[in-house]
Amino acid sequence: MEHPLNSVHPPAPVSLAQALKFWLWLGCVSFGGPAGQIALMHEELVVRRRWISEKRYLHALNYCMLLPGPEAQQLATYMGWLMHGTRGGVAAGALFVLPSLLLLIVLSWAYTAWGQHPWGQALLWGLKPAVTALVLQAAHRMATRTLKARWLWWLAALSFLGTLWGLPFPLVIAASATVGFYMTRQRHEAPDMAHANSVVAPQPTLSANSPSSDASAWLDDASPQPAHTHHSSKRLLSALALGVGIWALSLGLIAMAFGVNHTLTQMGGFFTQAALLTFGGAYAVLPYVTQAAVVQYGWLSAGQMMDGLALGESTPGPLIMVVAFVGFLGGHSQALFGHPLLGGVVAACVVTWFTFLPSFVFILAGGPLVESTRHMPSLAGPMQGITAAVIGVILHLAGVFARQTWLPGGWHMLPDLSAIALTFLALWALVWKGYSVLRVLCGCVLLGLLRQVLL
Repeated sequence: MEHPLNSVHPPAPVSLAQALKFWLWLGCVSFGGPAGQIALMHEELVVRRRWISEKRYLHALNYCMLLPGPEAQQLATYMGWLMHGTRGGVAAGALFVLPSLLLLIVLSWAYTAWGQHPWGQALLWGLKPAVTALVLQAAHRMATRTLKARWLWWLAALSFLGTLWGLPFPLVIAASATVGFYMTRQRHEAPDMAHANSVVAPQPTLSANSPSSDASAWLDDASPQPAHTHHSSKRLLSALALGVGIWALSLGLIAMAFGVNHTLTQMGGFFTQAALLTFGGAYAVLPYVTQAAVVQYGWLSAGQMMDGLALGESTPGPLIMVVAFVGFLGGHSQALFGHPLLGGVVAACVVTWFTFLPSFVFILAGGPLVESTRHMPSLAGPMQGITAAVIGVILHLAGVFARQTWLPGGWHMLPDLSAIALTFLALWALVWKGYSVLRVLCGCVLLGLLRQVLL
């Protein structure tokens, strides 16, 4: 019997209802960060279901890697848009995020209710070293994949020092992009764009089971171009105007209802900025979010930020969804609307809306241009510079988390040697043994609970 992947006949057209079921399922099982989520989408869309051809999938992935924001969520939005137009893109992107948002709201509420309980503290004690190890692993993975020249190492070190001295995150990113552009022009280099972005979302590795050129897909390389993918300047401007208009209307209504200095208005403005600066993935923007949420606005403490990242790592969906935890605690602590729980839920939803809205605009506005031209601009030099700077920024974030984990009582108290040991044990499991994030998190939680029993 002929294997379906070797068949030259494309699968039947996919209905919107079929696609909606798939995107909801994907949002519920998409653990493992952007690399795992992108690999899962490749396996399901390209290999198993044959809804999208290999080349079209990678073409969309290259575009999403150029954008600020969560790459996996943007890729899901792009795939949904490619198959079923605007409604398909909006549904795919929203369903990819919705399960994670609902789960994080529940976990955030549980955190506020039982986070100070001895057993809750034991659970968090085990999670914090794992989070520190995860941040260090991210820096290690990025460095080994992208720092291929001496000037990139120097740029990473300078960005670490600049962040340590308090330079604004946008300034570090802009300066690094400029240096990257200058260095590649001077050296007449033409770095591979996929390599420059591989730290964020490595392209799927083809296996023996991957579709060959003989295995046609529903939307194949030679498929007629759907009407909604045709590019026109009028369509591009209309989509941009609509996206900006929705953003301005939503933020304007919040400001009119509650005031310019209200917490919800500040959250909407700040997380819009954060969404436009998330080059390099969630770990790259977390220092920016941490500094603003903890120091500038006081929505939560540095220790709570660590706890939120731990909860975010243990849920499906984009890691940047940790911003929902930030919003919930900010709204809960200030008892917005006179009720902590209601304030937390509303703030979490507002933060999520403004964090992901730019991603929808990027895809729905830029998708037709990308599909019509099938040509990507060469931005590899600036992206290499940004990626190098991100490594330094992430190392600074790891230092902040390590201080919170290893020195919970401050510099004048004895360090928590067991937390230090657990951090390096988790790092060894992640980097050298290659264990999954969920496995390491569960192991650290069990050790934290065991410590509570023994003590």
